[in-house]
Amino acid sequence: MHKETVLTAEGQTKLEEELRYLETVRRREVGERIKEAKEFGDISENSEYDDAKNEQAWVESRIAEVNLILSNATIIESPANSSKVSLGSKVELVDADGEVHKYQIVGSAEADPTQAKISNESPVGQAIIGAKKGQTVKVNTPSGRLLEYTVKKISR
Repeated sequence: MHKETVLTAEGQTKLEEELRYLETVRRREVGERIKEAKEFGDISENSEYDDAKNEQAWVESRIAEVNLILSNATIIESPANSSKVSLGSKVELVDADGEVHKYQIVGSAEADPTQAKISNESPVGQAIIGAKKGQTVKVNTPSGRLLEYTVKKISR
């Protein structure tokens, strides 16, 4: 049994595009690399061939992984009511130093801290789900630190 995956519509589209790219472009590129490497002769000591086969294994496993995520995904709509933080919400949090942090709360499959998309399963995500504007939440970090954030703004 697989854990249910939640995705925003945007996350679903991004994974579908990645899947299309892997199945059409990357699969063909890797196939060409394998074909070229075989032309170098003996494949038992052919590092080009080994690299291409390893890359092929990665591409195929990622295709299987994305297919599995998409087949088990529940697509969440952006919340119509933005009075409480929920999956899909965009939030502005203010920390104890007055610094503003902007995040979108997404499922773990599409979490990407570099894009300010944090998982609902992360410490901050868990702490702010259900919080209202103006509410202060405490976050226990994996390192044992206790952080406080005040929800400044909630939007879709």
